[in-house]
This record gives sequence, structure tokens and C-alpha cells, in this order.
Amino acid sequence: MKITVISVGKIKERFFIDAIKEYTKRLSKFCKLSEEIIQDERADENFSQSEIEQVKIKEGIKILNKIKQNSFVFILDLNGEQLSSESLANKINDLGIKGNSDLTFVIGGSNGLSDDVLKRADFKLSFSKMTFPHQLFKVILLEQIYRAFKINSGEAYHK
Repeated sequence: MKITVISVGKIKERFFIDAIKEYTKRLSKFCKLSEEIIQDERADENFSQSEIEQVKIKEGIKILNKIKQNSFVFILDLNGEQLSSESLANKINDLGIKGNSDLTFVIGGSNGLSDDVLKRADFKLSFSKMTFPHQLFKVILLEQIYRAFKINSGEAYHK
């Protein structure tokens, strides 16, 4: 299985980078993982709503250009469906069984995702109604993907 994580904004904190590297290494046993980092657009706090929409559109174009046409796309969205770790594992497993071996997970920037990116979603996934910094969320996402593979392989990590 091939998994791509597309995220907006560069991660600068060493501890997040180290955690991402650790889960990337762990996941290499189960899948081919790649990361696409989209440069975030400048958005001042005093931007109007229409200016923020323009930022989302610009970032959205970059995101859509990184998504392969045949990939099953998970969009991380506050309004998405919340799944347990077991349910996410089942979803990933079912997709593989049905021949969807290319999965993409999209993490938006601080202003959210454009309508066009949201429309491209095959599944909108929410981990919580809380808001997380994208740097931390990338670690959480990779850990949950790793957990899903461990669940699907019957290993004890999940307990």
C-alpha cells in the first residue's frame, strides 16, 4: 500500500520532526509512505474573509496538484466523521481489499481547506472537534495510521 500525507506548512520544531521520522520508519514495514509539504500562503490576522478565501484557494490548488487521480483521499476536517482506531484500521483494510492501494491524507493550513479540496475528498475524517496545530496533528495522524496497520496485522501495539 502507498500512503501520501499532504500537509500545509513546514514543520520547524525538532521534536515534531523526530516524531515524524520515527513513525515514518515504523510505517516502512507496512507501506510506502511519502510526504508532500505545501508552502503556506501568508495570511495576516487582519485579513478579510475574502482574503482568507483567496489564501485557501491558492493553497488548495497546490494541494490538488499533489493528489494522484486514482488515489483515495482522506481530508482531515473538523466536520468529518469521527472513527475509532479500530474503525480506521477496518477502513484502510477494506480499501486495500477493494483494490484502493493508494491513499492520500490531507492536512490543511491554519485557515482550513478550499471548497475544491473538500469536494475532492472521498472521506472526510475528524479526529476531534478540537483544533490542533498542524505540526502536532501530523504526528497524531502518522501514529494512527501506524496503529491501524498494527491492528490489521494482529500485533499487540494497540492495547
